[in-house]
Amino acid sequence: MIRIGLTGSIGMGKSTTAKLFAEAGVPGHDADAVVHMLYAGKAAPLIEAAFPGTVRDGKVDRTLLSPHVLGKPDAMARLEQIVHPLVREEEQSFLRAAREKGRRAVLLDIPLLFETDGHRRVDVCVVVTADAAVQRQRVLERPGMTAERFEQILARQMPDAEKRKRAHFLVDTGHGLDAARRSVQAILRALAPLP
Repeated sequence: MIRIGLTGSIGMGKSTTAKLFAEAGVPGHDADAVVHMLYAGKAAPLIEAAFPGTVRDGKVDRTLLSPHVLGKPDAMARLEQIVHPLVREEEQSFLRAAREKGRRAVLLDIPLLFETDGHRRVDVCVVVTADAAVQRQRVLERPGMTAERFEQILARQMPDAEKRKRAHFLVDTGHGLDAARRSVQAILRALAPLP
């Protein structure tokens, strides 16, 4: 089973690209979606214990959590020590189920693929990219996003140029959905001969 690692900096179109892989029949595991699930479940009490006042109605409130961790490497590392092992457990369950179903390929959608050494757990790395101006426009159009917060998030992510250097394949979403779909199809054709 080929494990495709998908990554891309904020605003590059990674979620859209993951949907294109799903359309093509490749099941995906979305690390961000798992984090949201964990924040509303088993991670909530652990995070509240480490960062008091960040859980509301039994769920981690990201707005309350952000000031505790953004721009604070030690606090971010503490949060990751709580969350990453839980995400990995969910990923392993997904991979087991995919193997049992005889899937030839799966997609692991991991925003910090390179930053967390996730690239060591996959067979190929696909980086979703776009022009920096397109990225900035997309991100600043998000509700509640500020230029300052965008810069803080970018500072935590590996630069796009470095991700592109490490990629086996690129999907440039700056040229529209049809072009991105063609890129995904080309990647899957290239991987088809692999066992």
